[in-house]
Amino acid sequence: MGYSPSPRPTFSGPAHIPYETVTRYLWGDEVAGEVADWIYVSSDKIHQLVFGLLPGQAFRHSDEFRTIFAADEIFYVLSGTMVLCNPETGEVHRLLPGEAAFFRRDTWHHAFNYSREPLRVLELFAPPPSQGTSGAYARTKPNLLNSNYTQDQWLGHWPMAQAEIQRNFTIKVLREADLMWRMEGKQKEVLVGLLAATEHLTVGKIYLLPGQQSDIELHAGDESLYLLEGTLNIRLPENDGQRWFELKPKDGFYIPEGVPHQYYNISDQPVSLIFGVAPNYLP
Repeated sequence: MGYSPSPRPTFSGPAHIPYETVTRYLWGDEVAGEVADWIYVSSDKIHQLVFGLLPGQAFRHSDEFRTIFAADEIFYVLSGTMVLCNPETGEVHRLLPGEAAFFRRDTWHHAFNYSREPLRVLELFAPPPSQGTSGAYARTKPNLLNSNYTQDQWLGHWPMAQAEIQRNFTIKVLREADLMWRMEGKQKEVLVGLLAATEHLTVGKIYLLPGQQSDIELHAGDESLYLLEGTLNIRLPENDGQRWFELKPKDGFYIPEGVPHQYYNISDQPVSLIFGVAPNYLP
């Protein structure tokens, strides 16, 4: 099977994206491996999807499907255990649910489901494929002919050289302790933990306690989000159409650049979500 671009679902305005309506796609071939994708949004600024692998499955790369892109990326593990590798450098990282990996452009990557349950990973990607940063770009790069999953040069130096080894990693693993915490809002402060904040992409987690709501906010970039837990309501106070939405876990939402919005938790249970904004977080 030859390479073909993945679908790019776009929206003309703010959009609730129920899980049941998310665009389904199968990426890969026999050599690279086949990966189930649930593509939530692919605007001209941001790309959000969930990918899945069955126990024991992996994706690598092939001549047609190369995994080296011109974008900043976050992989956030929703379920299962992911082993993420850079086959060019030999790096290997093990990620559990609730942990994330960040890497920049020109980073080869392979992923393995190293658990007994389906692996589900939320991926945020910017600049997005519509800017020529994914498959089209990958096919301009020399194919990596040999994959390496070890760094034998460090045998005899671990853990003494741990700081130097980790300083040279191309993939950064992010756990709860690694988030950059912020209390955002002037009147209704909300706890936000940033996983990454680059010139292309900002990704973070928002936590809403029962009864809590955010201030009205807007960004100088498109926002996409994925609801992890709880029941989230979103208010769009200036929208021409529907202004009040209710999301359940696995639903997504898309908010174009400059659109004011507000988050509500009107339930008796906590709410948490992952969001991505590209290119600029602050208005």
